[in-house]
Amino acid sequence: MRVLGIDPGTRIVGYGLVEPQGCRIIAVGFGAIRAPVSAPYAERLLHIRDEIIRVIRQEKPDAVAIEEAFYGKSASAALRMGEGRGVALVAVAQESRPLYQYTPAEVKKAVVGNGRAHKSQVQEMVRMILGLREAPEPEDAADALAVAICHCNRAQMLGHAPISKSY
Repeated sequence: MRVLGIDPGTRIVGYGLVEPQGCRIIAVGFGAIRAPVSAPYAERLLHIRDEIIRVIRQEKPDAVAIEEAFYGKSASAALRMGEGRGVALVAVAQESRPLYQYTPAEVKKAVVGNGRAHKSQVQEMVRMILGLREAPEPEDAADALAVAICHCNRAQMLGHAPISKSY
């Protein structure tokens, strides 16, 4: 099972690809999609969609896991986050991949054991779980790997059965 994790955004989208191998999870690849800041907003969203589709077609994941929206500082920030998630959801649907969604607290709990863990803790635990020499950079890629790890753990607990949070 190859899992693509996505940390959505409208400027930077993190992605991380993992594969469970026995009792370990192996990092296949990770990175960030950066939208051209100077481009009009709609074109930035289109660029993100196109790049997510490129990653899906290139890496051929069996499942895609995405972080649900975090309701934080302001309504406008939540709206932008929702738009970024929407673009990612459309890209995944367009490529007909099974989609699973997890809250930030679920991801942090799955990776660190604490749903309120700091981003630096998540980054370090992702490094340790995947056996990487250095913490994944940028932070968005580490977050995406954490989402993929979360899904692998959930799928393993459920015997690879579909999760009810699939849309």
